[in-house]
Amino acid sequence: MISHGDLFLKAMGCGLAVAAPVGPMALLCMRRTLVRGWKYGLATGGGIAFGDACYALVAALGLSGVSSFMLTHERILHAVAGLFLIYLGIKTFRSHVAADGTAQADARPLSAWPSVFGSSVLLTLTNPPTIIMFAAIFTVLAPHTGFTLPAALATVGGVFAGSLLWWVGVTAVVLLMRGAIGPRIRLWIDRIAGVTLAAFGALELRKASH
Repeated sequence: MISHGDLFLKAMGCGLAVAAPVGPMALLCMRRTLVRGWKYGLATGGGIAFGDACYALVAALGLSGVSSFMLTHERILHAVAGLFLIYLGIKTFRSHVAADGTAQADARPLSAWPSVFGSSVLLTLTNPPTIIMFAAIFTVLAPHTGFTLPAALATVGGVFAGSLLWWVGVTAVVLLMRGAIGPRIRLWIDRIAGVTLAAFGALELRKASH
């Protein structure tokens, strides 16, 4: 019988694998770290990891009502995600970098980081197919007797830890590069990031229309 510790470690690997692909959330985390600092980067990454853990919990406990509701309203969620990403893209593109390398349009008090965390959670939760992906993974990981509550919590904890570990690493790497990037380069990064986020938003809107 597989132990809870083994479940945690295997789920941690799954969390890393789910977080690793480059997408709009990765771009958002890197850009916020570069412009606002490590606390905002970690708040973004932590929100993504929490969102992944929520979907993992639904899949592990077999909460069919929740997953069915999310999948039924998938188009609406894609539309919301698309509009939000386009908004972020436009805002990022139009930001102005000061001489010290900070983005004036993004200047916020440090107390604003909880809203960054919350927006990252909500944006992560607008991708219902993640439930299906975790359900498929957990079919392999699940003990023969199925998931008990402790086993499910160990698995979800592993997913959260793996995802969070990835985002801590991303934040650390960007932070190390931050000092070597001048205002002019950051301005171009904002332009490219803005266009890319808007493009991801357009893709989400296209999913919503199908």
